[in-house]
Amino acid sequence: MRIDELIAESVAVIDTALSGESTARLDAELLLSHVLKKQRSYLYAYPEVLLKPEHLAEFYPLLQQRCDGQPMAYLLGEKEFWSLSLSVDKRVLIPRPETEEMVEQVLDLPLPPQSVVADLGTGSGAIALALAKEKPHWFVVASDFSAQAVEVAKQNSQQHQENNNQSAEQFLLLRADWLSAFAENSFDLIVSNPPYIDALDAHLKHGDVQFEPLSALVSPNAGLADIEKIVAGADTCLKAGGYLAIEHGYDQGERIVALLDRHGYQDIVDNHDLAGMPRFVIAGKK
Repeated sequence: MRIDELIAESVAVIDTALSGESTARLDAELLLSHVLKKQRSYLYAYPEVLLKPEHLAEFYPLLQQRCDGQPMAYLLGEKEFWSLSLSVDKRVLIPRPETEEMVEQVLDLPLPPQSVVADLGTGSGAIALALAKEKPHWFVVASDFSAQAVEVAKQNSQQHQENNNQSAEQFLLLRADWLSAFAENSFDLIVSNPPYIDALDAHLKHGDVQFEPLSALVSPNAGLADIEKIVAGADTCLKAGGYLAIEHGYDQGERIVALLDRHGYQDIVDNHDLAGMPRFVIAGKK
């Protein structure tokens, strides 16, 4: 079978399986590029190339998994975040563009040139590595309670250090339950994309999230329990004048702002994402 024939066939199959999936052609091209270990441009330059049986044997199971709804990031084993190519699999959440906006905002905060920063619930290490890339003089601590997530973040941190010729001394990765492992006045900035979805939320049965680890998505108390732990722990671990940034669900902003206000934070702002939805709160410690 030719390259163009396989792509046409695959687009139709994905469209049928996923009810007119708008990215069907892109998905088919990315999967075939992954199998062939070629850029997508190769598919357009050589549409007449006949595919080998071993390529088809590798491609069709991936196509079936995509038709079953499996996220492309898991099938390809990688996801781009902040111009970083991160390894991802079912042990971690898939990094999302909305979280990049939080990274952009915290990079503009008036922090010391050699700040000590914590990324709590780091998962793939996306936030921590983006901050380390942009601020090579910061010392970034990335933690996660999941030992499996720490393994993925370790792989990405090692790749980041190799690609950017940076020392491992800038980056500390460890397993920890939120801020329980850290001393008083440890951090100039604490940032987190924690679990914040209610266990009964219907969205958990749709899209990519149905394949992602529940422990990284769901939190008790209407999705607020882990955020409450972070805010309480930051009271001790955050330096005076430091900042706390937390990503949250679309309907949680007012409650989190009120929580931070009760804990005495100042300059509390609930920031919106590019879609205009409340997405992450940033607050300063007095």
